[in-house]
Amino acid sequence: MVGRPIEVVRGALDECVRLGLIRPSWETPGRVHAVSPDVALQALLARQESALLARQRQIAETRVEVARLSEEFAANRSRRRHNEVEQLEGLDQIRDRIGELTLGCERSLVAFAPGGHQTSDNREASRPLTESLRDRGVTMRTIYLDSIYNDPASVEHAGWLVELGNDVRTVAWLPARMIIFDGEAAILPMDPDNSGDGALLFRGRGVLAGLSELFRLVWERAAPITSARQQRTSTDDKGLTSQEKAILRLLGEGFTDEGVARKLGVSVRTGRRITADLMGRLGAKSRFQAGLRAARLGWLDEVPGAGGKLDADHSGSSDPTPADAADASDDAGPAVAGRRLADR
Repeated sequence: MVGRPIEVVRGALDECVRLGLIRPSWETPGRVHAVSPDVALQALLARQESALLARQRQIAETRVEVARLSEEFAANRSRRRHNEVEQLEGLDQIRDRIGELTLGCERSLVAFAPGGHQTSDNREASRPLTESLRDRGVTMRTIYLDSIYNDPASVEHAGWLVELGNDVRTVAWLPARMIIFDGEAAILPMDPDNSGDGALLFRGRGVLAGLSELFRLVWERAAPITSARQQRTSTDDKGLTSQEKAILRLLGEGFTDEGVARKLGVSVRTGRRITADLMGRLGAKSRFQAGLRAARLGWLDEVPGAGGKLDADHSGSSDPTPADAADASDDAGPAVAGRRLADR
């Protein structure tokens, strides 16, 4: 117990030395001499004021440098914007541009979000940007794939978007990932099957008009999102779900099993099962024969990607089995706030 008071005393002496209240005696070596608080503390304040002035000079110099760099960056970006098409290379550049365009968005943001279920990282990354859009009064419309119903977390995230006042719908398949900001700028992947490889930023009025019209057409045929956990299968007058119509269309265009699964955001196993069922219903022994019979019966008259008008609790998904939520992840890949262009 004796050591404790000694440590306290030493600590107090060290603090007095730091403050300049005591110093070694000039007359008696080994002893200390008390210094007037006026003298000691004035010297301490002088040292602190000097350090503060030095810091203020550093801040002022940094502010000048930041302003210079900002001007250079703005000038470079202005030069880039004279081009109607800008190539974005790598995830970092894509995400930076999406962040800039989102923060500058003033009226509307619309997006195609293919890929099936949305990863937890992408969902969390998108929330701050989405809340920022809501706070600024920007209207947001997003179209997902029907296959997100196989992943409850993705459905919950879509419901959160709706609670914020956004509109969310689903379709059987989408042509590519796409985000349009204020109808003035659009980002699309260079490779629809791997949006992390790079993207293109379009600003031309003609291109934007065409992309905006494409979104409108798909939106009008999409079904509102529902939070129902048990999806019922909705069919048209030919007994086909939106996924089945999409598979027939994609097979007719020459897509492989892997390509069909990727487009619909489901597992290859699920895509093959639906294809086999369709061939059985058509009495076809090959895909080519199935395509001919489907065309003869008028099964291929729908517009690609059409989801049909569904009731509020119909997903249009033909496969509600929980196993597909895990299987679909093989092709979903990581989102825009994510490794995809956007996952809101």
